This record gives sequence, C-alpha cells and structure tokens, in this order.
Amino acid sequence: MSSASPRPRLEHQNTADIIEHNYFNENQRPAALEKHTALARDFINLHAAAGRRVVLVTSGGTTVPLERQTVRFIDNFSAGTRGATSAEYFLEKGYAVIFLHRQFSLLPYSRHYSHATDCFLDFLHEGPNGSVVANEEYREKMLKVLRQYTSAKRERLLLTLPFTTINDYLFVLRAVSQLMRPLGPSGLLYLAAAVSDFFVPPERMVEHKIQSTNAVDTPTERDAEAAAENEKGSEEEAFDNFDSSPSVPRSKRLIIDLDPVPKFLKNLVDGWAPEGMIVSFKLETDPAILVHKARYSLERYQHHLVIGNLLSTRKWEVVFVAPGQKDRWIRVPQHRRKKTASTVGTSVPVVGPSEDEKPLDPKDLPEGEPEIEIESLIIPAVEELHTSHIKNFVKRQSP
Repeated sequence: MSSASPRPRLEHQNTADIIEHNYFNENQRPAALEKHTALARDFINLHAAAGRRVVLVTSGGTTVPLERQTVRFIDNFSAGTRGATSAEYFLEKGYAVIFLHRQFSLLPYSRHYSHATDCFLDFLHEGPNGSVVANEEYREKMLKVLRQYTSAKRERLLLTLPFTTINDYLFVLRAVSQLMRPLGPSGLLYLAAAVSDFFVPPERMVEHKIQSTNAVDTPTERDAEAAAENEKGSEEEAFDNFDSSPSVPRSKRLIIDLDPVPKFLKNLVDGWAPEGMIVSFKLETDPAILVHKARYSLERYQHHLVIGNLLSTRKWEVVFVAPGQKDRWIRVPQHRRKKTASTVGTSVPVVGPSEDEKPLDPKDLPEGEPEIEIESLIIPAVEELHTSHIKNFVKRQSP
C-alpha cells in the first residue's frame, strides 16, 4: 500500500505542470517582466546576503481584459488596503518587502493620505517664502509616516512592482517566487491580492473595442439583424446610451464566455518556492461557509496558512486556519473598537486572539473604523508562525 501512495501525487504534479506549461506558453509575457525580474533578483540577493527575512506581499485586484487593445475589463472592489497596511507592519518587524501591487492601488505609507476622504492638498498650506507646510493638526502623523518611508527607502527594504491584469500578476508572481528559492524557509509569501477567478483566453479575445451598437454594420447586415429580432417578437425599445436612435438601433447584447483561471497555488507550494512559508487569503460573504472554504483550500494546496475573512467584518476580525492547529480568531479587542475621548492618545495593551469560535455579527460593531488596524495583530501572529516554520525546517535538516 505504501508503494502505491505516491502515484496520485505524481499524477497531480504532472497535471499541474502541464497546466502551468500551457498557460505560460499560450499567454503573452508582460512587457516589463524582465525589468521586474531583474529588480527583484537584486533585491533578494541583497537581503539574502544580509540574512534578512524577505516577504512577498501581493496586493490589490487583477483586471480581466475583454479586448486585446483593452477598453473594457472586469475588475473587483479591492483597493489594496490589506496588502499596503500589512507591508508597513512587516517592515516594522524587520522584513524586507517586495510589494507586488495593482497599479494605482494603495501603497505603503502614502496610503495614509492617498485614500483619505479629503484631498491630499487639504493637509497642506503655503508657508512663508512659497514653502509647502503641513497643517498643524496633521504634522505629527505626517512626520512619523515620512520618517518610516524614508528609512525603508534608505535601507532598501521596500521594492514595489506594479501589475494590472491577471496575466501580468501570474507571470510576475511566478518569476519572483522562483527567485526567492535561495532564501529557503526565510522567504515568506503573503498572498493578499484579490485574484480573478475567470479570464478570457487569448484565442477568444477580440482585437478592437467591442461595439455596443450595430452602427458600423452595412445596411444589409442591419436589416438581417432587425428581421431576426422581429421574428423573436422583440418589443424592447432600442436606445444608444441616452439618445434614442431608431435608425441605428442598439440591439446588441454582450455575453461574455469566461474560462476559469488555472489555480497555481499548488505549483507555488511544490515548485516555485517549496521551502518558503506560504500564506493565502480567503474572502467570503457568508459566515456559514468561511471556515469550511478556508480548510478546503488548505487541504487542497497543502500550504501553511489560510487567513479567512468576511467582507462585512474584514477590518475587525480574521481567522487563521493552519494544518494541525485549532482555528484561531484574531480580533480587534473590545476596548479598541471605537475611538472615544478617553482612549485617543492613550496606549492600551493589545490582548491576544479571541477564543470565541463564531464570527462577529456586523450589527454588534460600531460604525466607522476600528481604533487600531487589525493588520497590527495579524502580522505579529504571522511572524510567530514564520519563526516556527524556520525552526522546524532547520530541525528537519539536522542529522
């Protein structure tokens, strides 16, 4: 029985390798891939030589183009808040950070002002002799953020690499993950990007913008389409945006046929970065299936940690699902959930993870943002698991 057990794994590997080979040979390499690979190689080599831990943080959503010359695309709501915030806390913990992010999504440090409801210029005013000065009420925080950013930049602890499409993301993810192999267990992959589940394969993608009317068709083609519509008994009124144009009816519907994006997490675990610690995220809207889906992902891909979170409470709690461990809920403590006059400016100890195994009810949470960022609790817990991962690896290598 033991001699037969490796077969399913081997077959799975062969299938995974074939899928990987097909995808990366059938889809176009991003134009900036070589540039990004060179930057990541230099960055990793620098910190590997210094014995520093390196984390790859992925952040933001991936677009799915519908045309080769892209005008229309499918996107999701992610602004990159989780990834950008996590990157800052990893830097505080002494990690070197490769920040693979959706172009124009939130970035570490600048996120404090680029994502504010006020315009960034509202934080500034013109001082004497034409100088630019931060407003008094924002000066202390702005100085702190500036110093953190300057320090990370000076010490070359932060490398930012942008992507836009799902294709860009997968190509760069594979390249950087493979470059992290020499780091061994000191490498950490923190996959917080909101990755598309579906895409349009290149052979089915049209070259030019998809037309919403048949205005460019010949009269004969339009007549044929109109006759077909009449045969169906269509009684819909045709509009071209806000202008009713009976002579050029807006009769086209757009039906998109999407294929599932291949799941490469298993390839990452087994081949791209086999010794590094790999953390993935699972976002759901139904609390009844969150932990189940996180466990399923962990069992399917055999990586090290799934961080589950619900859309409605993602800023207040997450659940750690790891192999051989009890599910661990990490929450913003009760006394840090809302800013009050008595808590602003005070230092309150952060308590450990909650023992309550049920998700929070959004109705029980205060309006607005929590007093502390939950990433300030997530990253120390991830660091703790990463330390254990390194120790266990060294133990296994010992004679």
